[in-house]
Amino acid sequence: MKQRDPQLALRLDGGEGHADGAAARWHDGAPLAYLGATVALRLDNGCGGGRREAVLEGDTLHLPLPPEASPRQIRDAAETWLRAQAVRLISAALATESRRLGRPTPEASLSFASRASWVRQDGKGGLRFHWRLAEQPEDVIGQAARHAIAGLPTSTAMPELFGAV
Repeated sequence: MKQRDPQLALRLDGGEGHADGAAARWHDGAPLAYLGATVALRLDNGCGGGRREAVLEGDTLHLPLPPEASPRQIRDAAETWLRAQAVRLISAALATESRRLGRPTPEASLSFASRASWVRQDGKGGLRFHWRLAEQPEDVIGQAARHAIAGLPTSTAMPELFGAV
């Protein structure tokens, strides 16, 4: 049987090169960047009925996971919450900046590219924002939204082709 090239092997730990790296990065009490600060991850399946979703309380993000959760489970739960926050924050910034610039609010989606800018046009009149933008302060998110909206082509009102003269 032919050996698989180690460079092609899937790394399910999501760590910095080995399983120990994942355990060091994703554990109860680990820091997570959010809005220019850090929040502490807490595994909290709620001693009774259990939490059903992640909840941010102050500077602590309570994840609905048992104490024996794997680093992969912790990473997935934390990133799922962060991505949902990215959608919420970016949508709010787009609405605010669109109003301020007197432009319609463009469609937006998240980008998960490993090497991408904060925002780029999607070629269909919409914008793709990198999901990790939620790690930046709100003023940076607003600035990215403002810059992206300003870079979109403006639509000028055209008279109807078959309208009355």
